Amino acid sequence: MKFKPFNALRPAPGKAQKVCAVPYDTVNTEEARQLAEGNPDSLLHVSRPEIDLPGVDIYADEVYAQGLKAFQDLQKRGVLVRDGEDCFYVYRQVMGNHAQVGIMGCCHVADYENNIILKHEKTRQDKEDDRTRHTLTLRANTGPVFLMYRDLPSINKLVKLITTSKPLEDFVASDGVCHTVWRVSGATVPRLAQEMARVPKAYIADGHHRAASAARAARTNLPDQSDRSNQSDEKNYFLAVMFPASQLKILPYHRCVADLNGLPQEKFLDAVSKIFTLRDAPDGNPSGPRESRMYLAGKWYSLTWPEPVADPVSKLDVSVLQDRLLAPILGIDDPRTNSRISFVGGIRGAGELMRRVDSGKAAVAFAMWPVGVGEVMDIADAGAIMPPKSTWFEPKLRSGVAIHTLD
Repeated sequence: MKFKPFNALRPAPGKAQKVCAVPYDTVNTEEARQLAEGNPDSLLHVSRPEIDLPGVDIYADEVYAQGLKAFQDLQKRGVLVRDGEDCFYVYRQVMGNHAQVGIMGCCHVADYENNIILKHEKTRQDKEDDRTRHTLTLRANTGPVFLMYRDLPSINKLVKLITTSKPLEDFVASDGVCHTVWRVSGATVPRLAQEMARVPKAYIADGHHRAASAARAARTNLPDQSDRSNQSDEKNYFLAVMFPASQLKILPYHRCVADLNGLPQEKFLDAVSKIFTLRDAPDGNPSGPRESRMYLAGKWYSLTWPEPVADPVSKLDVSVLQDRLLAPILGIDDPRTNSRISFVGGIRGAGELMRRVDSGKAAVAFAMWPVGVGEVMDIADAGAIMPPKSTWFEPKLRSGVAIHTLD
């Protein structure tokens, strides 16, 4: 696959901790506003520009104009500076006892379109539209796509050597995750590029909308070129970080439903007990696959089932819950569009499910067991699509570590 170095915009010395921000799609507008409060250097002013335009629709023209203005301001004030040459970056994250080390560079959109970069989720049109317009307005990819690949020992060996040198950036974010960045320049660049070219395919772990919007932006930039696979123009590349799959950690993605679909609690429990083995549970932590913990009216229940004889997607825990309970009993026909269901990333834990139910924001919640990294890759290899909100990769990549510009 194609993976190349780039001439990045990156935080000026000493600015990374203030600039680098959570991915735009992991927080809502109010959360983004609170995170950026009192920090004019935060990239959230660029990635979520509506935080500086209270009361304005998030898809209004002035929001994208505000994002460009904030982006230009960071450059004018010297907060973001041009690296000056094409480089790769090695990016390590440490969260508690877990560490993952990836390589930041640029992927070619043709690899995405030709399924050398594989997907496992469908995208939503409104979110694609938003990020495509954001990319074209800024002429930049401000947040990287999170990719994984099956380990190659030679790449791991070279990355380990690079990380013995002095890092370019080393800071701890407000959530306690440590981010360390090494700049890869000089003779090591072609060596690393040669090694990365040996990766036969990559898998999107997180950032399906970022990848899809990058491809759409390239089509908009170069509408008359149906085959862009040999085009070297920057507009045909998008920012990504590539991680060896063995290092990655997936947390569960939990479900909350607003109501019981008109059922009294007793009838709902009776219906559930006819489908699953239903028992009392001490907490919201499933003990393994083929178990979900359900929180209802201040009480935890365990829902278990035997392993189904089914295809790789249908036998996923999230699929079993959707097909056997959420759709037929609670009426959640399409979890992508049904407003009665919401999702809680595993990093927030079972306590967030209890809070939502106890506060009346949801009637029932389901804590899930995480999907395995190997399962995600196998499903993508098969050309299949996972149910929405199946995986929560953690830690998340910070936006602003390095920015790829299209011009």
